[in-house]
Formats: sequence, C-alpha cells, structure tokens
Amino acid sequence: MWVSSLLLVILGTPHAVSAQSHLTRTNPAGAHVVGLRIVEQYDRSRGYRGVTDPYTGQATTGERARPIQTLIWYPAEKGTGSVVHAEDYVRLGATADDFGQTPAERDRLEAAYVSRRVGSLSPSRAKAELTATVLANRNATPTVGRFSVVIYAPSYRADAFENADLCEYLASHGYIVIASPSVGQTPGGMTDDLEGAETQMGDIEFLIGFAYGVPEADTHRLAVIGYSWGGLANVMAAAKDSRILALVALDGSVRTYPAVIEQSRFLTPARVTAPLLYIAATPKQVESLSSDVNAETSFLNRIKYADLYRVTLAPYIHANFSVMGQRFMADDAYGNYNKDELSTANGWLERYVANFLDGYLKGDAAGRAFLDTPGDKIGAPPHLLTTFVAKAQGVPPTQSAFAAELARQGFDRVSTVYSAFKQRDSSFTLSEVEVNAWGYKLMRAGQTKSSVAILRLNTELHADSWNAFDSLGEAYAQVGNKPMAIDCFRKSLAMNPNNTNAVASLKQLGARP
Repeated sequence: MWVSSLLLVILGTPHAVSAQSHLTRTNPAGAHVVGLRIVEQYDRSRGYRGVTDPYTGQATTGERARPIQTLIWYPAEKGTGSVVHAEDYVRLGATADDFGQTPAERDRLEAAYVSRRVGSLSPSRAKAELTATVLANRNATPTVGRFSVVIYAPSYRADAFENADLCEYLASHGYIVIASPSVGQTPGGMTDDLEGAETQMGDIEFLIGFAYGVPEADTHRLAVIGYSWGGLANVMAAAKDSRILALVALDGSVRTYPAVIEQSRFLTPARVTAPLLYIAATPKQVESLSSDVNAETSFLNRIKYADLYRVTLAPYIHANFSVMGQRFMADDAYGNYNKDELSTANGWLERYVANFLDGYLKGDAAGRAFLDTPGDKIGAPPHLLTTFVAKAQGVPPTQSAFAAELARQGFDRVSTVYSAFKQRDSSFTLSEVEVNAWGYKLMRAGQTKSSVAILRLNTELHADSWNAFDSLGEAYAQVGNKPMAIDCFRKSLAMNPNNTNAVASLKQLGARP
C-alpha cells in the first residue's frame, strides 16, 4: 500500500512530540452508542458523467448515474462495531463521487487526500487530530427501535463528514442522521446557482427516499440540517416536501442568495411552514456586506408562517461551522477566539440543535422551553451568543391551507374565508383554471355541495368568465338546483354565444337558451 511520505512522518515517528486535538467536546454524549455505516450507491434517476470526459475528451467508461456516497449514523448496541478515528472520516473524501477504484488505487488516493488535509499542521498536531477517537463505531449492530430521521446537507463542495461530530452527537441522543457530499450536477463540481441548489435539493430528496429503507427510521419524524449552501437547499426542499417537519440552517445560504431564491420561484415564505433554527456566524461589518444582501432582501425577514429561532455565535466565522474543519485548522488561523472558545461555542450549537429537534420532532416540552428562554437564562455566557425568536403568524396563504380552513369552518363560508386570507396577505390569489379544476375534483368525489361553493367563488373572482358560470351551472345541476343552473348557463351563454355546452345543458333542463 502506497502512503505519502508526510503520512509516514505523521503516523510513524515514534519520538514525535505529543499533542492533543484542538477540538474538545463540552457536552456528554447521549444514552446511545453510535453506529456508522457507509453505503456507496447511485441515484439512477439522474445522470452525472457525460458521454466523454470534460477534461481528457476520452469516452466515459463505467457507471454514468449520479453517485451518492451515503453516511448513516444511528443508535447502536454496545460492544459492537469497530472504533472510528478522525482519519477514517477524512479518507472518505478521496472517493466521494467515484467508487470504481481497485483497493490499491483507493488506498493511494485516500492517503494523498489525508496528506493535503493536514498539510498546514505540524507532524505532532496532525497525528493528534487524525488519531483522535470519535463517538462512532463502524458497522455496529443497530439498536432495535424507531428513531427520528435527520438528513444532513453539507456546505459548498464539502464532504459528507464535515460535521461528523454533530451527526454523532445527535445519533447518541436517539436520531438517525444521513448525509451525502455536496457534489454538483456533473464532475465539474457544485455551482452556486439555481442548478447547483436544485442538485443538492435532489440529493436531500434521494436520502429521504433512502431513509424509508432503513428499518429503524421513523420517517414520520423528519428534519433536514444544512450548512452554508446546504442551508439553502434544505429550505428549498422543505418548500416542496411537507414531510420535512423541522429545518436547521448553520449559517445557511438562504440568507445570502436572494437572486437564486427569486429564480426558483417556488421558494416563497408561504411555502415554508416547517420551523427553522438558524444559527449564524458573528455579524460582518456593514462595509463587508454584499450590496444585494440586506434586511429587505433577507428571506429570514420574510418568514411569517413558521416559527423562527435565530442564534448568533460571536466566536464563529462562517468556516467554523464545519467542526471537522476546526479539527484541522492551522495554529495561526484562530483570529480573535482560541480553540477552547470555539469548542465552547460548538457545545452550545449542539445543545440548540438537539433541543430544537427534540422539541419539534419528538414533541418534547423541555426542548421547546429551552428555545424560548433567553441565552443568559440557560447559562450561556452573554458575550457568547444572542438569540431572536419569531413565532408563526397563522396559516400560510396557499390553496392547500385555504382548503384546510374551509374543511374546518365549512365550505359555505368560502367567500368570508377567502377575504380573510386576502386581507392577511394581498399576494394570495387563485387563478380561474385552478379554482375550476378544484371544483370538478370535488364534484367527481361526490362532494357536490362543496363543489358548488368553490365554483361560485370562481364566478365572484372572475365575474367576466363564461367558463366559470358554465361550470357553476353544471354543479347546480348536480345538486338538483334547476333554477340556479339555468341562470348560470344563460349568463355563460350571454358572454359566449358559441358555448354549445350551455345550449345543450339548457335544453336538457327544459329551458330555452
């Protein structure tokens, strides 16, 4: 097996000066032993490699589907599996999107990858970091039970293990955590545009599907954590998938990419109803802010229909949210805060994430109370963090929420409920086609009275539409209200004399056109 000369120095020098890892865990692990399983699989619904290699120009050989290197942390049985060290995680980065190497080639790539990762450290420090024992036990026997699921979406072009310590911590507290690397649409790498965000969102969706095949996974209790770029992709995923019940953004890009949000069109405040914990880095000086990132464009400021918790960690800059990155920071890279202060901040980050997930996935009252309590009242040093809480402002102005409110109040109150939705958010609109299709779905389902109510609303919203009155006429005919059916068909025919359906329907009702 080929090993770089640097690694031989790091790992094999018997008289190297001893050193300790710069990362110190400040929180005890939970009650569960942590297992780790690594799956190399493909999402065959999506392509990855092209017909030819974009750099060599040679024809592509082997698998062209999208590779998904999948890491699963889970509650495990004591005394099973093999001990994992930090180096075992780092080695995974060498083959994050290519699983086809021979064992010898894989060893060579992994050793080179580790060497690059520790290149700025002294041999003793590198050895301390690489040999540090973590909580995970490789291929340990899963604990029998059902556990909430957390999908972890990493930062831009980052490895799946970038926050392995946080993932382990959550697994020790009874969560199944599943992660994959931040890989772009093609081997060219992740891109910071709409295609890149949707690509990572697709990976989240794939991992959710994978979770359904994990026997111990309770997929009815599902959250997604995203760091940086992953903290935009996870909010996008939640806007499309109501199964996601909670979101954590670690200095997430949902705050800093308003153009991508605008281009997506579907990522709107009305579609984000999952509670969000946003843990931010220390604020930048105003002179350092991008001109397109401000209070007006911030998506966080527009969230109205989800509980929002914002925690700002003073010791953290953006890069510090990768705890694996903290392990391999150069000694002179700490800036205003030292390694111990970063470890303390990381401990509070873990506590906030765990309490948030406990509160919203497990219904734990203590977890919710923790979130609602000011930091200084729960023991956090005042200079370490600040908190902000904004609770959801009722149901969102969406068609599905509108339907749910009608089911609660009664479809006969459709006009009143619509007015209330419109007053709460002037952007709430229902197109003629949308309402018409809704009415016919109710009609086909045998809910004829509700169908009449919805189609009547359509004539109120679109009073100049001959088709809206024609449809309402059919609904009235279905419930046996002949006079109203005739009236609607005649109104429709007056607007459109070529409406043959209205003519035929009036004849069938025994009325003249």
